[in-house]
Amino acid sequence: MKKNIHPEYRPVVFMDTSTGTRFLINSTIRSKEMTKWEDGQEYPLFKIEITSASHPFYTGKMKFVDSAGRVEKFTKKYKWGKKEDAAQ
Repeated sequence: MKKNIHPEYRPVVFMDTSTGTRFLINSTIRSKEMTKWEDGQEYPLFKIEITSASHPFYTGKMKFVDSAGRVEKFTKKYKWGKKEDAAQ
């Protein structure tokens, strides 16, 4: 292998933004943010929207994860959920 051409392989904390679950795994991904882990050391932090902690396939629960608000716009436009609100 050639020297000094490979990215650094190091521990990185991946955080699921929808559930707040954090995973410490090795990766070559770069991040400007840092976070303190349970062992007291600081590691690079990379935020992601969906992980096994929030994906419907793994959790068995269907939920919408939408950071842009498109689901809310759609439900408001077509008035979904009005029947549920009236029944309560």
